[in-house]
Amino acid sequence: MLIINIGCLVNVADVKQPLAGKELANLPLIRDAFLLIEYGRIACLGNMFELELLVPQLPNHVVDAKGAFILPAWVDSHTHIVFAGSREAEFVDKIKGLNYADIAAKGGGILNSAARLAEKTEDELFNAAMRRIEEVAHLGTGAIEIKSGYGLSLESELKMLRVITRIRNEAPLLVKRTFLGAHAYPLVFKDNHQAYLNLLINEMLPAIAKEKLADYVDVFCENGFFSVQEMEQVCNAAAKHGLKPKLHINQLNSIGGLQSAIKLNAVSVDHLETMTENDIANLSASHTIGTLLPTAAYFLRMMYQPARKMIDAGCKIALASDYNPGSSPSGNMNTVVSMSCIQMKMLPEEAINAATIQGAFAMEEANEVGSIAVGKRANLIMLTPVPSIAYIPYAFGTNLIDRVILNGRFI
Repeated sequence: MLIINIGCLVNVADVKQPLAGKELANLPLIRDAFLLIEYGRIACLGNMFELELLVPQLPNHVVDAKGAFILPAWVDSHTHIVFAGSREAEFVDKIKGLNYADIAAKGGGILNSAARLAEKTEDELFNAAMRRIEEVAHLGTGAIEIKSGYGLSLESELKMLRVITRIRNEAPLLVKRTFLGAHAYPLVFKDNHQAYLNLLINEMLPAIAKEKLADYVDVFCENGFFSVQEMEQVCNAAAKHGLKPKLHINQLNSIGGLQSAIKLNAVSVDHLETMTENDIANLSASHTIGTLLPTAAYFLRMMYQPARKMIDAGCKIALASDYNPGSSPSGNMNTVVSMSCIQMKMLPEEAINAATIQGAFAMEEANEVGSIAVGKRANLIMLTPVPSIAYIPYAFGTNLIDRVILNGRFI
């Protein structure tokens, strides 16, 4: 397929390492462009005046973009998109004044999702999740990380990871899988944390490794959930099975988890609503990517992540949706990008980079997705007519997506 008369080809780059600090504002563009797709991948691109030279024989399938902008598809590097049902009752509880910890303390939150998931079959979970996958794909997401963590037992965690693996094998999106058995302590282990940690380490991890069901490990490191020492115990055990850490850090409190995650060589630390000056400095000096989840902060009415301070300090920043039934029931990355500009003072260029190539690095898939470069998957968003890049986050209530291309095909 050849696409001609592209008004602006956005994020035309083949970067080899995550963008840090001021680099995030660099968003390479080609105006009045063409793009050639072969076998699901980007084969050639350039200015329209180069077309005859670079593509002397036109393919049968030619699409006239008529001046539309084309972006790389969004890369959503933090989601919990496999779940058994919505939690709008807790949404009402929050409106009435209960906070995240209050709801968790009375058996809601993660434990609620775990109880409901245990009752569902793999097919039921798969079919529901695939409907959500189709939804986010039409919203422009072309790559996604999906976590377990609503199982909290050997049987249910394996069930979740098998469902996620089915999604990876059948969906048109690029999918990475993360084991989040350390999401919360089941009530039966409330007063015996080590017994649950032993279950995670001695039974769950070997079973997951045997079936090759995960790419990463995650731990919710937070007061009332998993301590820094407990997180280290899980991550060190997971490392023996080849699972790298991508970790829930600093959502509610700064308790030293960030520093520990950096020592563990975490690929990313995610949430980061609560960041001290020391936390920001430590993250800036590391190779770890800070993944910000503004829609979770919005839904929980928390302070937004200090993105501006973090970027100005030289941190590597990605954006993701945290799609889950309790604290961010949306996988709309267009909203994430807009909210990041409006509420976190990110420049449009920074937000687009953070939601594409930076997310790709946070999933270790930057060679495949996240920018428009020869050899990468042709995962693209074709917009309706827009006057500028800034208009994308500016028009926060308008659906600007005309068509989505995944693996070289319109969906």
